[in-house]
Amino acid sequence: MPKVHEVCHDVRSKNAGPFWITLDLSFNDQQAFERYANAPQLQPDAIGALYGVDVALVKHFPIADLRILKISYPRRHPQGGAMERDMHGGQQYVRLLDVEL
Repeated sequence: MPKVHEVCHDVRSKNAGPFWITLDLSFNDQQAFERYANAPQLQPDAIGALYGVDVALVKHFPIADLRILKISYPRRHPQGGAMERDMHGGQQYVRLLDVEL
């Protein structure tokens, strides 16, 4: 089974405001996008479990024309708060890289 980092040429995370993080997965080609963008491992249930957030709040946006999947989820702690560990959200993608699809 391939892993996310094998079917995507770019995987990143970023700040999406003080209360949200967005993950961007750029697939290598159209075939990879069609095969994996809607994989169960990238659905809200799996993302919620992986990041420890309420699955009802996880958003899943496949963008076929760009071969990109955007996933947004609420931060566990507000940006800039005393408990925040990644102010810009730039390190949150790492735990997604080795997810098997």
